[in-house]
Amino acid sequence: MPAHDALPHLEFAFPGPLRDRLVAAVLSGAKTTTTGLLRDYEHAGDPLPQAGARFLVPDSGGRPVAVVETTQVRVLRLADVDLRHAVDEGEGHRTLAEWRADHESFWHGPDMRQALGDPLFTVDDDTLVVAERFRVVERLPVS
Repeated sequence: MPAHDALPHLEFAFPGPLRDRLVAAVLSGAKTTTTGLLRDYEHAGDPLPQAGARFLVPDSGGRPVAVVETTQVRVLRLADVDLRHAVDEGEGHRTLAEWRADHESFWHGPDMRQALGDPLFTVDDDTLVVAERFRVVERLPVS
């Protein structure tokens, strides 16, 4: 069994077109940051990532496509996310307003609300987010 099979997964969005776009951006090097809700980590009982931790990135079909290493983790208010972090998410956002609108749409969507067990979940300026920076350490062959 390859050593990377034991790694925890870093899943971007939910399986489907958005995940496919985000994984492609990771593989191209355009995406080097990601933002999650602290509440999502707490609800799932998942520990926060730590600098130096490695994760397996699966595509929408669950196939591992890369190993990434976390290089920085910050927990901050949504209002305090900086433009560099937003741009480095590799989704083409040029302003914080664009980035925030996209993320609010995702976080207020039915999949996230279901994952959190809260059909009325919303974010505001004081919502705590986990801003993670990472680097690809290995691209895996797709079988």
